[in-house]
Amino acid sequence: MLRFMPVGDSMTIGSAGEHTWRYRMWQHLCATYGGPFTLVGPRETLYEKATDSPTSYDYADPGFPRAHLAGWGEGWMHMAPLIGGAVRECRADVLLVSLGLIDLGFYTNAEQTAENVQAFVSAARTANPRIRMVLLPVIPNVRAQSDTPFAEQVDRFNVLLAKAVADLDEPRSALLLASPPPSYDIHQDTYDGTHPNASGEHRIAAAFAEAMYQGWGLGEAYEGG
Repeated sequence: MLRFMPVGDSMTIGSAGEHTWRYRMWQHLCATYGGPFTLVGPRETLYEKATDSPTSYDYADPGFPRAHLAGWGEGWMHMAPLIGGAVRECRADVLLVSLGLIDLGFYTNAEQTAENVQAFVSAARTANPRIRMVLLPVIPNVRAQSDTPFAEQVDRFNVLLAKAVADLDEPRSALLLASPPPSYDIHQDTYDGTHPNASGEHRIAAAFAEAMYQGWGLGEAYEGG
């Protein structure tokens, strides 16, 4: 059984009433991956905006493995201390990671965020020396359109993330850098300039799926959405 753990911020946990890209990935793997698999993680809920808390189970379709390690307002700096325990507890084989926006927006600069990426990878490998990871760069968002210094930090971090993946990749614990979703449009693929709507969910899932298909021959090309 191949065990995938989605790791991320608000774009990964999703909020009440949504499908989430995790669901879209599950659908894709059901259609294209030939062996047994599941989604794992220490959390299952969506974010509930009305109460500002991760307490909702109101998925648009709850009929999938809803486990994950994602949190509204959480970034690399929050997940690095948690990932080792989560990998051990859930026996994860593959991490699908979408982080960085919240770090750069509120907590750390590009270089500090890249240091937290290295700490995250190290902790995950300590828990499972054969863990594989797919890392998604920070994708287009509304703040980067209007805040030039922030946009520069996003660009800088994405360069550092690519370098980290190249430097840290190793045969027994492979790392892949996913390509940002092509033609991702914050006006068409999000509901507020940052958080994905249905088409955005498909595009994020496709970014992970294409990376695994092209890099590892896992599954097939993404056809959802």
